[in-house]
Amino acid sequence: MRMRLGSVVALFWIGLARTVGAGECVGTNLFEAMPPERLARIEAAVADVPYHRGLLWRATKGDQAITLVGTYHFGDPRHQPLLDRLAQPLAEGAALYVEAGPEEEARLTRALTENPDLMVNATGPTLPERLTAEEWSALSSAMSERGTPAVITAKLRPWYVAMMLGISPCMMEGLEAGDPGGLDFLLVDRAEALDVPIRALEPWDTIFTLFDEMTPGQEIDMIRASLPAASYADDYAVTLTESYFEGDVWKIWEFGRFDAYANSGLDTATVDEQMRLAQTQLMDRRNQSWIAPLTEGARSAAARGKGIVAGFGALHLPGEKGVLRLLERQGWTIERLDG
Repeated sequence: MRMRLGSVVALFWIGLARTVGAGECVGTNLFEAMPPERLARIEAAVADVPYHRGLLWRATKGDQAITLVGTYHFGDPRHQPLLDRLAQPLAEGAALYVEAGPEEEARLTRALTENPDLMVNATGPTLPERLTAEEWSALSSAMSERGTPAVITAKLRPWYVAMMLGISPCMMEGLEAGDPGGLDFLLVDRAEALDVPIRALEPWDTIFTLFDEMTPGQEIDMIRASLPAASYADDYAVTLTESYFEGDVWKIWEFGRFDAYANSGLDTATVDEQMRLAQTQLMDRRNQSWIAPLTEGARSAAARGKGIVAGFGALHLPGEKGVLRLLERQGWTIERLDG
C-alpha cells in the first residue's frame, strides 16, 4: 500500500461506515443540493438523538473531571481552534486517553507489515468470484484510483476494501503528501511534548475482531453499500468534513444511511441491517468498554488534583449508547464547551 498503514486502519476507529475527508478535498457539499424531503428526513432522524451536536465536552462527578473531544483522523487547518482550547486541560491533565496511542500504532503497523493475511484472503474465493461482473468492474476501477491494482484488490478482505472505498482520491493524495494527521494525532504530539502520559482505550488488534461475527453475505454487502459513493467520494468527503466542523455529529451518520438508501442498490432492510451492524460493532460495544478506563483514569487523576483528556472519533459521543450518555447514566454531569 502507498499510505501509512496506521492511518489506514485508523479510519475505522472514527466509527463511520464511510469516513470524513481531508481538508484539501475540493468538491460539493451534498447537503446543499439534496432534495428538501430527504434533508428533512435526515434532520428528523437526528433530532431526538442525545448529544447529537458538539465536539467538545466536559464530564464531572464530584472532584473528578474528563474533557472529551470528538476527533477525525485527517489533517485540516480547522483543527487548530479545538487544539488551542484543549491546550490548558491537556497541560494540566494527568493523562491523555485515545483509541490507539503510539505504541499501539507501532504494533499494528508491524503486524500488518509482517502478516499480510490480516488484510488478504489468500485461500478463499476472490472478490471477482463473489461479486457480479458489473460490481467487480466498478470496484476494481475505484480501487485503482486509490492506488491498489485489481490483482491485489481481488484477494483483499471485504472489510478492508469497504474501508478503502471510504477514502476519496483527494484524501489519498493528502496522505501520500505527508498529511500531518487529524486532531487525535495532534493531541498525541502535544501530549508527548508536554510529557503527559498517553493511554490507549483498547488493544492494538481491535480492528481485526470487529467483524468476526459477520456472515460472508454481510461482508460483501459492506462493499455493495460503500461502492456507489466511491464514484463521488470527493463530494462525500467535503460534505462530511464540513458537517464535522459544524459540530453536526450524528447528521454524518444519518447522511450515510439515506445515501445508501438512494444509491447502493440495496433494499431498505439490508441497508438498515448494515447500519445496525456497523453501529454495534464499530461504536456501541467499544463505547461501553471505554467507560471503565475513562472513569478509573479520572478517579486516579482526581486523587492528585487533576483531570484527564479523552480524544476519540466524534461518532462515539452521541446516542443512547454513546460515551456521553453512558457517563451520564453513571452519575456524571455533562456540559458542552463548544456551544
